[in-house]
Amino acid sequence: MGSFAAMLPSILMIVSPILITAVGGMICERSGIVNIALEGLMGIGAFTAATVHYFLEPLTPYSIWIALLAGLASGMIVSLIHAFASVTLNADQVISGTGINLLATGGTTFLSQVIFRMERTAPFRLGMMPGPGGIYPTAWIALAVVFVSWYVLYRRPFGLHLRACGEHPQAAASAGLNVQRTRYIAVMISGALAGLAGGCLVLTQTIQYTVNTINGAGYIALAAVSFGRWKPAGVSAASLLFGTAVSLAIYMVNIESLRFLPSEFFSVLPYVITLVTLVIFSGRNYAPRASGQPYERGGS
Repeated sequence: MGSFAAMLPSILMIVSPILITAVGGMICERSGIVNIALEGLMGIGAFTAATVHYFLEPLTPYSIWIALLAGLASGMIVSLIHAFASVTLNADQVISGTGINLLATGGTTFLSQVIFRMERTAPFRLGMMPGPGGIYPTAWIALAVVFVSWYVLYRRPFGLHLRACGEHPQAAASAGLNVQRTRYIAVMISGALAGLAGGCLVLTQTIQYTVNTINGAGYIALAAVSFGRWKPAGVSAASLLFGTAVSLAIYMVNIESLRFLPSEFFSVLPYVITLVTLVIFSGRNYAPRASGQPYERGGS
């Protein structure tokens, strides 16, 4: 029990970006748009936050929070590409999201070369510092994101409208809702949260951004949406499970009795756990009915 308590701050540090991103993915899919681009949007947010923090760190004590807002804004802006392709052009949502993931990898590498003359951002002196109990503020940000998402989805008219667009967009349109606008907003929210999560990750777990900084966290968040049945409580539990698996994989490397195993075993373990869990427990029946389906006005 003592060992787990010692690990708790690290577990929450790793879980927080996954949870924030997963909530964004959940909101997006509840509107009917699948956002495969979460990984890339996290990368863009991480690059932006790391760059802004690096340059502002010597100038203001608030550079961390400005960097997080910059990461949020960058994710939201880039997500408009996915929104335009998926909502306005009715393009294949998986292809659009994959394109953004590729754009994020190439684009951040290119910008790093332009700004820092290397394929990564320059390291900053200090990242985000933990608060009382060793808990990083990102854990409280993640908790606030979950609560606000639950409140909006189930206690506000906009949440009802968003869920209607994901279940039966034609019926929602016949009731006077603007399905396209609602889906645009949902995609932008998911982009903003993914960008924020990327900033949270790079400012707590690393001292600079590289192309390997996100390391599959966006895909794990996407899996958490499915495993969590597209509900805030379920997504939170799934993110905690998968994030804990990542954290344990890091700690298990230092266990003497497991030293005979190759380090690659521990690196791949979280993703194996994610895949096995999804195969055993996930089901398409829980997804919003119109998820991934383009909406056309006047269609049936």
